[in-house]
Amino acid sequence: MAQKYNFDINKLLKLQRQFVKEREWDIFHTPKNLSMALVGEAGELVEIFQWLTAEESFDVMKDPKKATQIRHELADILYYTLRIADRLEVDLEKSMMDKLKQNAKRYPVKLSKGNAKKYTELKSRE
Repeated sequence: MAQKYNFDINKLLKLQRQFVKEREWDIFHTPKNLSMALVGEAGELVEIFQWLTAEESFDVMKDPKKATQIRHELADILYYTLRIADRLEVDLEKSMMDKLKQNAKRYPVKLSKGNAKKYTELKSRE
């Protein structure tokens, strides 16, 4: 089931900037510190799935406690992603579109459909 998002990044950035300003945290939010925090939060998400089977990982949201943890870790990851982008003046929408175009070239459907090989390992199926 596809999730529908009415996602307003500018609204989130405005709220985030206000939150940070009120606490005078800009001095701590260097790209280095933010990237380290992002990795830490990603690690916390990974920890939830660490010893699960592939099948169990799909069922994890059935556990209310784990579902809450996952939502919180994803929100933290998004928070730090947005914060780094804001501090470095990165246009995330443009970056995402550019990356999707690059990946479409690296992973043509004809070569990549149904396999998880890295683009450097794809060989012609002719």
